[in-house]
Amino acid sequence: MQPAESPLVFFDLETTGLGRTCEIVQLAAASGGHSLNLYVVPPCPMQRGASEVTGFRVRRRRLFLRRRPVPTNSLREVLVSFVAFLRMLGRPLVLGHNIRRFDCPLLARALDGLGLRAEFESAVSGYVDTLPLARELLKGRGLRSFRQTELVRELLAVDYEAHDALEDVRALQALYGALRPTAEMICRQRFTLDTAASKPAVSKEPPGQRPLLENVGPTVEFTDGKESHA
Repeated sequence: MQPAESPLVFFDLETTGLGRTCEIVQLAAASGGHSLNLYVVPPCPMQRGASEVTGFRVRRRRLFLRRRPVPTNSLREVLVSFVAFLRMLGRPLVLGHNIRRFDCPLLARALDGLGLRAEFESAVSGYVDTLPLARELLKGRGLRSFRQTELVRELLAVDYEAHDALEDVRALQALYGALRPTAEMICRQRFTLDTAASKPAVSKEPPGQRPLLENVGPTVEFTDGKESHA
């Protein structure tokens, strides 16, 4: 399948901290009008800094978001639901901001731990990090930061509720529409879970390439492993 034909899925994790041994707390994905948003009670405590940024806390094996309990699933249920979401879209390309160095290695570890790696890999066509894409596309803008919140503010003139995975992927979806990377750029930035931790290649965009745009479809919410139509 050629990159320009692949549907796009925007993906993000919220975790117990920033290290490679932290655990998944929230997984969200969006593609056009389709979305997925699931929560997990982590097997380790939330780091204080992570709790302050995300609003997540764990009390007596229950997960709270800004002091309100949220429905949760086991990590296996969350990952199986993510696979089902991806398969529904037809082996999409998975995109996220800074996912090559952070989200994808954590995702790979979780998949390996539950024996779901092969099943997950069969449901996707590849992975792309929008951070190097933004750096390449906006290198002449004199930006001081390429954090997603700053890029959304700069390109879309919007502030949003960052560090909520669902809000992050929805904002990234809109940001990607403003960036309009070409299919050639996307192809150069593709990586696999096995190469996620390696340094991405950087090269110049040849002229005349068309932007790779996402597919748009009806809204579908996957909540707690179940599908409901909105």
